Amino acid sequence: MAQDGAHHHGERTTTRPPTPLPHQRPAAGTSSFDLAAWACAPRPDADPGVYRLGYRRVDPERAEAAKVATWPLLLRAGLNAVVAWFAFVYGTQLVLHLIVITVWVEHPSETLVTVVGLSVNVLVAAAVIKIFGRMGRWPEVWRRYVAPLLSRTVTEEQPVEEDVPGAVEAVRGQDPWDGLRRGGAAEAAVRLEGEAVGDVDYVRIRRAWESAQADPVFVPAFTEQVASRGAAAFAHPSEARELPGRAERHDLLLGQVRLGTAQDVPKNPLGHRAAGFALDPAVLGTSLLAVGPAGTGKTARLARPVAEALCLQALSGTACAVVVGAADADLGPDSWYDVVIAPGDPSSLYGLDLYGAARDPDEAAARLAEALLPDELTARAEHARTALQQVVGPFHAAYGRYPGVRELRALLAGEPDVLAALVKALGVAGRLSVHERDLEYRERQRDRADDPGALLADRLALLERPAFEGAFATDGTGRPPFAMRVLDHPLRVRVKLPERSHPEAARMLSRLVVGQFVQAAGAREDRSLFAGLVVDDASAALDAAAVRGLQRMRGANAGAVLLLRTLVDLPEALRAPLFGAVGCRMAFPGIAPWDGKLFSEAWGTHLVQETAVTHTPDTSGGVIRRAGRVGRKALSGTTAQTESVTTRDVERLRWSPSDLAHALPAGHAVVSLTAVSGEQVPPLLVDLRG
Repeated sequence: MAQDGAHHHGERTTTRPPTPLPHQRPAAGTSSFDLAAWACAPRPDADPGVYRLGYRRVDPERAEAAKVATWPLLLRAGLNAVVAWFAFVYGTQLVLHLIVITVWVEHPSETLVTVVGLSVNVLVAAAVIKIFGRMGRWPEVWRRYVAPLLSRTVTEEQPVEEDVPGAVEAVRGQDPWDGLRRGGAAEAAVRLEGEAVGDVDYVRIRRAWESAQADPVFVPAFTEQVASRGAAAFAHPSEARELPGRAERHDLLLGQVRLGTAQDVPKNPLGHRAAGFALDPAVLGTSLLAVGPAGTGKTARLARPVAEALCLQALSGTACAVVVGAADADLGPDSWYDVVIAPGDPSSLYGLDLYGAARDPDEAAARLAEALLPDELTARAEHARTALQQVVGPFHAAYGRYPGVRELRALLAGEPDVLAALVKALGVAGRLSVHERDLEYRERQRDRADDPGALLADRLALLERPAFEGAFATDGTGRPPFAMRVLDHPLRVRVKLPERSHPEAARMLSRLVVGQFVQAAGAREDRSLFAGLVVDDASAALDAAAVRGLQRMRGANAGAVLLLRTLVDLPEALRAPLFGAVGCRMAFPGIAPWDGKLFSEAWGTHLVQETAVTHTPDTSGGVIRRAGRVGRKALSGTTAQTESVTTRDVERLRWSPSDLAHALPAGHAVVSLTAVSGEQVPPLLVDLRG
């Protein structure tokens, strides 16, 4: 087990080995992980963003009572107890006296006297306890002080060997494989009982069992697979069953990763206060935008944990992950990923498909054109898109593949030899008549000053560097190209951008990867896997097409986590649409006030109770009181005043730009959530430090 299991539980020692609690992080392949305790632990329903494993619902009445300080609470309880005692003594006497003078018989029996006396005492005691117990808040005193004291006393008096099993022990007695036994796979359940099964294994096998139950024909095949391979059955294609260096707390049954703790402050909703804060596919499906300066923990406390969660979910067969960031960004070791694409690194085993394996040449050319142009030239995107389509389409028709970087640059620049070879290949393929008009138009545009082909050729020159040799090959001579069309498989992909050596090329590639992901995620036929994208620095990765695609991903079981240092890095025309496209927004300490203004406007206002205290000179009373006030002023130098208190409901910003810019503590963040189902959570102040 990891450090989560190293808690100190008191001075008493036992001969029994310590058993991990259900909330502790399991470790695959270790016999110390109690699968039954983890799999069968209660996970009560809660609002989005609450880490449900081990969560306890908050009682609003108890929470309100807990606001009272200790000494006022005990003093009030004691005063009510004293008054209650006198009320009980004199109340019973009064009731008995009324009974005697109204309905009492002359010669009552001893039994009747006893019964009437006890009944009166019980009734008066019940009334007194109900009235004064409510005013004195005796239940709250019992819950806070008496019950814990009694619990400690009973625990100290009991020997360790006679420890009464609690809720955790009751959970451990349950069978995590009961569904297999009842469904006709008892042999598989017996095999799994004898092995060390981790949380990744359990979720993966459980998902396979749910698929097998859809058709009884597949149950024997499921049983045979488990009987032969045990906990390694239905393993990920990489055969990995755990992530090395796993550090966060996960609940893979719900797909949650715990990032921190929602603070117990009035601004947070009652159900979230002091509860664990977590993200899951139901929340990430609306996409998350996080803004904060460098050094505030965006990568370490958000991007890396989410990447770790998506990789674990991929190993359990419930998600696929694409993680984009600089080569030196701490987004997990390469061993976490199945495919590592590092343009500019000669040791990289995989290249990148510039066209995303698109079947339609016009679609592939359009996406590539948008990625090639910088932000300041997006006004020419339409002409650039047309120019690229006029050469990509004929090349694909002639050679059956898309052009590589060098070939595409030569075609856009209008090199005569390359164009002549293309015309000849089209004639051989019998497609010259179809594409002849496009090539003629490109020929006429070549010598014009505003030719978009020349601009695109200059931009492609950034990718035609010796460091990128073989990274974007389309003819089978370079590294195997990775295409985003494989998002219906549980793959883990890491894209390392050469931001230090080739910053402008890195910007182009980030736009290309994000655009291809958004396009491919929305076009998937099989959407059973959650497709997750994490972009460590999205300042160059977003354009108008990507922002529009974020909205479509909500219904495609896909989502993105986008990190920005400041919104100023984006074109002004994209800022408001981006805020509207994402459902979750996260502000880190130290953001600029102009960034905080957008967050504040998006989060809106709420009603708060405002109390105003007004002091006015006291002019009441007659001559004697006025003379006394004059003497008091002469002796003390203060004027007697009256105080009036006014309480009203007013609208206030949930978080003002100034609060977001200057009042957030280090290691914290303010985050609002929207689930795919439409549930919304107002901004939460979250501690991300543990």
